[in-house]
Amino acid sequence: MNQKQNIQLPEGSLGKQTSTLNLGPTHPATHGVFQNILEMDGERIIDAVPTIGFIHRAFEKLAEHRAYYQITPLTDRLNYCSSPINNMGWHMTFEKLIGATLPKRVEYMRVIIMELSRIADHLVCNSVIGVDTGAFTGFIYVFEFRELIYEIFEEICGSRLTTNIGRIGGFERNFTDIVFQKLDHFLKTFPKAMEEFETLFNRNRIFMERTMGVGGIGAERALNYGFTGPNLRATGIDYDIRTAHPYSSYEDFDFSIPVGSTGDVYDRYLVRNEEIWQSVSIIKQAIEKIKNLDPTIFHADLPDYYLPEKEDVYNKMEALIYHFKIVMGETNIPTGEVYHSVEGGNGELGFYLISDGGRTPYRLHFRRPCFIYYQAYPEIVRGSMLSDAVVTMSSLNLIAGEIDA
Repeated sequence: MNQKQNIQLPEGSLGKQTSTLNLGPTHPATHGVFQNILEMDGERIIDAVPTIGFIHRAFEKLAEHRAYYQITPLTDRLNYCSSPINNMGWHMTFEKLIGATLPKRVEYMRVIIMELSRIADHLVCNSVIGVDTGAFTGFIYVFEFRELIYEIFEEICGSRLTTNIGRIGGFERNFTDIVFQKLDHFLKTFPKAMEEFETLFNRNRIFMERTMGVGGIGAERALNYGFTGPNLRATGIDYDIRTAHPYSSYEDFDFSIPVGSTGDVYDRYLVRNEEIWQSVSIIKQAIEKIKNLDPTIFHADLPDYYLPEKEDVYNKMEALIYHFKIVMGETNIPTGEVYHSVEGGNGELGFYLISDGGRTPYRLHFRRPCFIYYQAYPEIVRGSMLSDAVVTMSSLNLIAGEIDA
């Protein structure tokens, strides 16, 4: 006679088994080299363990072995969807260390570049949210205008994605007439396309069902994690570096700070859309302000830190001396400790600089907003469906270059 076997189930399982799913790091839905080890109960996420370390760019350590003017190309590899903001933020940090004062025209030129970058960044984020919910058309609509923005960058500095735009004290060259013509063309044609983009998504029932109530986080939890930028403002907190700690003469501009209430994917999408409209308004204001200023000024009078014109280097001894001192690191750098932050495309981008008077920083730390958002990702997606994990990642606008610095 056969005896009945006593089968022992794992403690707490009640006969139900979960599965492990490796989402990333090379899956196209992860939008970069992100890896998440998901514990799944069917299609529902029980837990998530994110891992970083797939890039190993070592920006901060590299910066400690570069002259100050050579650090700019390192910064635009952080959030490469809005590189010029990174460049400008670094320049302002060093200018704060040396106590430089810039002409108004230079500051307004920087505002134009930074707001164009913000638009390009938000267009990428919001259009990809559309792609991840099954709507590809909006992505095609707005990328034509991201291309127009890149053409403006290319006319100014010769680069498009990783720009190395501007210099300590201003710009390497003045804005040409072609720059203003391209700006005018963008400002005339973009609003109509943006309205069409919003028509496609804002009241689209499928898009709303896929984004409303998904990937939400409360204001208190967001603050505890250190959220900033659109992801924080979507929770209802109107913190923006441009108004809280104005830089580059942002106090001269009239604009509002859009906020949400639920902190979910849909609110993050709406906040970024409204910020695009605010950026368009700021650019128009900056162009009007520039018209009343000396058109020949495009950098500050900082001969100790700003490389002189090549023509002057070839023909003037004083310019040759300054050029030699800057390139060879013979310029006296003040000692000090400064922190400066700017409102990046996806939050507060900060630079903590310690100078011991040498030609390179003693210590330089980048505050990368995406590094902070990614730490909150497991909490945000826990209990969601697998498809929600992808669209939540999109709406946080996680950029791999900011995570592994």
